[in-house]
Amino acid sequence: MTREEALKMIKSENLQNFNWFSMRNSYPNEVGIIIKDNTWIVYSTDERASIRNQVKFQSESDALTEFIERLRADKILRSL
Repeated sequence: MTREEALKMIKSENLQNFNWFSMRNSYPNEVGIIIKDNTWIVYSTDERASIRNQVKFQSESDALTEFIERLRADKILRSL
């Protein structure tokens, strides 16, 4: 998956509550993706905006896939 494909999915599926490559400080209960030292990190934040559940990837494509999957899961959980 490419960044462009991920952004299209975010828009078309109306996925929310995310932080795209540190576009701002972390908010509570969101999914984020960052790159640090050539490693992509996908994470979730808790109710205090503390980073939890980090998963590291060597491939941007794999990280973006995980990021989108977490956003989809978040959307389902928020609808319940």
